[in-house]
Amino acid sequence: MRVIADLHTHTLKCGHAYSTLREMAEGARLNGIKIMATTDHGPNMPGAANLDYFRHLIRLPEEIEGVRILKGVEANIVGLDGSLDVPDEILAQLDIVLVGFHPLCGYEGESVEDHTRAMIGAIKNPLVDLVVHPGNPMFPIDVKQVVAAAMENDVILEINNSSFRGSRKGSQENCYAIAKHCLKEGITVSVDSDAHISFDVGRLDYAIRLVKQVGMKPEQVLNTSVERVMEFVNRKRQVKKGFFNNK
Repeated sequence: MRVIADLHTHTLKCGHAYSTLREMAEGARLNGIKIMATTDHGPNMPGAANLDYFRHLIRLPEEIEGVRILKGVEANIVGLDGSLDVPDEILAQLDIVLVGFHPLCGYEGESVEDHTRAMIGAIKNPLVDLVVHPGNPMFPIDVKQVVAAAMENDVILEINNSSFRGSRKGSQENCYAIAKHCLKEGITVSVDSDAHISFDVGRLDYAIRLVKQVGMKPEQVLNTSVERVMEFVNRKRQVKKGFFNNK
C-alpha cells in the first residue's frame, strides 16, 4: 500500500516541533509524498501560534520543494458541544481542517459519553474535514456512534502513525476497532504521520500495517490517491465557500 499524501504534520510554529515548513516539504519529497498538509495546533495548545498565523496561511505558495501544500490547522476540541479553539471565519479559509482532543487545551470532558458527544459535535461542524487520533485512550469514545456521525457528515477518521510510536500509548486496540468498523460501514480512513520533524513526513509503517490487518484495500484509504485526496479537499472546499456566501 503506497501512500502519496500526508494530511497531518507540524512545523516549528506549533511550539513543540523541530522543522520549518520548507524542511517539512523537503522531507515529504524525499519520502515520496506528493501532497502535504501543514496543520499546526490551534492556539489553546501551550506554545502554539496565534490566530493570525492561521489567518495568513492563504499567502503560502501552492507548492514547496515540488510538493503540493494544503494549508490547514489541527484545531483543539474545547467544549462538550464540540466547539473549537479556532473560529469558523478562519476555518472556512483553509484547505483542510483537522480536529482532536488534547490535554491542557481547555477541554473538560470526563467520560466516554462526554468525549463521544464532543467529538460528534465537532464532526457536525460543516467546516471540519478530519478527526485526528480518535483512538487516543486518554479520551475513549463510542466507536459506532462516532463512525456513524463521520459517515453522515463526510468527515474522515484518522489512523495516526505517531500513536503507535509512544505518543499515545495503548492506542492500537482502539485504532483497530475504529478501522474495523469503518471497513464494515464502507467509509474510508486516512493514515497520517503526525510528523513533528521533517524525517517523519510520510512515515506510516505502523498505521499501514494496522489497516492491512483489518482487511482494508488501498482504495479504502483516502491518501493512497492524489485524485481521491484532491476530490475530497475540493468537495469540502465548496462547503467552506458556502459558509461565506451565507454570511
